[in-house]
Amino acid sequence: MDIPVYSLVAYLVAAVLFIIGLMRMSTPRTARMGNTLAAIGMLIAIVITLLLKEVLNYTMILIGIAIGGIIGGFAARKVKMTAMPQMVGIYNGFGGGGSLLIAAAEFFRYTDVGFTTQNSVTIVITILIGAVTFSGSMIAFGKLQGLVKARPITYPMQNIWNLVIFVAILAMIIYLIVSPGNIPIFIVLVVVSLALGVLLVIPIGGADMPVVISLLNSYSGLAGCAAGFVLGNMFLIISGALVGAAGFILTRIMCKAMNRSLGNVIFGAFGAVVQTVGAAGEEGEKVVREATPEDVTTLIGYAKSVIFVPGYGLATSQAQHHVAELANVLEKRGTDVKYAIHPVAGRMPGHMNVLLAEANVPYDKLYALDDINNDFERTDVAVVIGANDVTNPAARNIADSPLYGMPILNVDKAKSVIIIKRSLSPGFAGVDNPLFYMEKTMMFFRDGKQAIIEILDEIKNL
Repeated sequence: MDIPVYSLVAYLVAAVLFIIGLMRMSTPRTARMGNTLAAIGMLIAIVITLLLKEVLNYTMILIGIAIGGIIGGFAARKVKMTAMPQMVGIYNGFGGGGSLLIAAAEFFRYTDVGFTTQNSVTIVITILIGAVTFSGSMIAFGKLQGLVKARPITYPMQNIWNLVIFVAILAMIIYLIVSPGNIPIFIVLVVVSLALGVLLVIPIGGADMPVVISLLNSYSGLAGCAAGFVLGNMFLIISGALVGAAGFILTRIMCKAMNRSLGNVIFGAFGAVVQTVGAAGEEGEKVVREATPEDVTTLIGYAKSVIFVPGYGLATSQAQHHVAELANVLEKRGTDVKYAIHPVAGRMPGHMNVLLAEANVPYDKLYALDDINNDFERTDVAVVIGANDVTNPAARNIADSPLYGMPILNVDKAKSVIIIKRSLSPGFAGVDNPLFYMEKTMMFFRDGKQAIIEILDEIKNL
């Protein structure tokens, strides 16, 4: 079908808005505008697509848009910030699932009218990517939500079995390209591809969830791109390719931040074995210095410089607003306050940035790992709120630690350290943190929000 010129121009405008939107999402200061521009681009693409002659039933489409819009708007307003990674994960899955359904519908349509080689190739590739994205994202959602064990789930010869399944999928893909229209083989392909998505994600531990979410986001973009080839829709191809490329680049950045390869994340079963490492790398007596609210308040109340290090504990306790309030109080007392943000802190890329932006923390107070690590040596107090693996010195100096080699925040180099945490339990990597037992460290055993409230109450009396 010949596509009208106005549709091509509109798709081009939408694609440009997508590109500009992605560029603006690279920094917290412009991310909101970037998201808005990308949404406008998608709206333009949807409207133009609905104006094409191929659309025969507007009623069903409008009903679908209304239902999806209501559900999406309600979910966006009601979801807690702690559940945002789960929401991103499940949306990745919906993207892959949508592409899977499109490819399946086109398969059955072409079964009646006849396949071309291009049709059969694009359909089976979309089925594979869409199915893996959907089922893998559902498992990632389950791990983040606590419905599936966060620890890696492994079994003997796991990678070998995955390879066998992948080879079987390739064989079915080749068969359907050569002899398209075989419905039983097609159904088996869908089922086995869904199984592969599950098997690829279950051995990945909770500590790697930020990387997995980013990778699945890339998969959802590739699934959309493949669906664009199935439908012959230029905008789907462009937007899917952009999302796929952006997600893969972010995945590479996250892997670099953890000093690990993507293959190690996918096949390494990180966190499968719980290890406990003492302060000197050996088992022995571990002295914990527990602090009271008065101890903590006195230490930070008279400090000239304080660096807050947020982690997932800040998210679970919803402490970001109270931390921002405490920072404002300290700044009024003349304290220099900064925030150290590790790339993989939390459960998704940019999780801590989103939380602190919600609390109206100025963007120029947020510092990436490379920009702030040298400042810890000159800092009076580092306040860690729920961060564990990203502050663990074992990553730097204990060669047999599973964290070894991962860049961390140099919290242990600050003059004093306060760790706000419910208990001494290890992080998702399952590794004890020698930072807990250092002489300069005080452990303040509290829920993050409650701890900051108590400090705020005490600091008024200084």
